[in-house]
Amino acid sequence: MSHSHGKAVQEELAPIARELRQMIPDTYAGFAALHKGAMADGAVPSKTKELIALAIAVVEQCDGCIAAHARGAARQGATKEEVAEAIGVTFLMAGGPATVYGPRAYSAFCEFFDAANG
Repeated sequence: MSHSHGKAVQEELAPIARELRQMIPDTYAGFAALHKGAMADGAVPSKTKELIALAIAVVEQCDGCIAAHARGAARQGATKEEVAEAIGVTFLMAGGPATVYGPRAYSAFCEFFDAANG
């Protein structure tokens, strides 16, 4: 059985997120500004920030966050090895549940990585 934890999750969430965004546009705009500021290159490069966010998404067991930051990590040039190692740290910090959500995150990243790199 094939599972998709990247684009399919985003496609499922997009219409309902759009509907809510229409109801609270200022809240979404504020979150978008926070995201832009937090993820910008600085003393910590954006790629590293995406790896951190992906690891947190695993620990928080958030499939939507996993999809978003897997895509972000792929866009920022993370490698499969870097993502795998970041996910490995989640096993240390979150134990068993990370061994369930970690593979989801790796699968999502590989989906975006492979799409971008042929």
